[in-house]
Amino acid sequence: MALKIGDQAPDFKLVNTERKEITLSTYRGKNVLILFFPFAFTRVCTAEMCSLRDNKKVYDDLDAVILSISVDSPHALAKYKETEAYNFEFLSDFNKEVSYTYDVLYRQFHLGLQGVSKRAAFVVDKGGKIRYTEILENAGELPNFAAINELLQSLT
Repeated sequence: MALKIGDQAPDFKLVNTERKEITLSTYRGKNVLILFFPFAFTRVCTAEMCSLRDNKKVYDDLDAVILSISVDSPHALAKYKETEAYNFEFLSDFNKEVSYTYDVLYRQFHLGLQGVSKRAAFVVDKGGKIRYTEILENAGELPNFAAINELLQSLT
């Protein structure tokens, strides 16, 4: 069942690139931008993540934390983060549990791959409620960051 604006965001526990467990509830009291993406080291994903890296001050000023989630292993995400000098959290949903909960898994992806996260964006407010959802069927498209940033501005 798809999550809707106003729903309480399902909490989760995932491993980051330093192999520490991170929970969504840790960030209660902050706005959180959750971004699901298909794969590390791919063209569109790298463009999206580099844009976030280069504009991180905007999110810091909006009191927003960025959590990027993919089904890549923690080791692959650590190399990706190091290679591109990313300055925000990357979380491994290798077991696909969070992607399933947030209803963002492709049944069929390119090359017949299954269980790959769709490109998606969720904004969770300081109280843990979902304030924005965008799930893209086309992995070549990017979330509407102008709308996301406008919403985050209204939440400060």
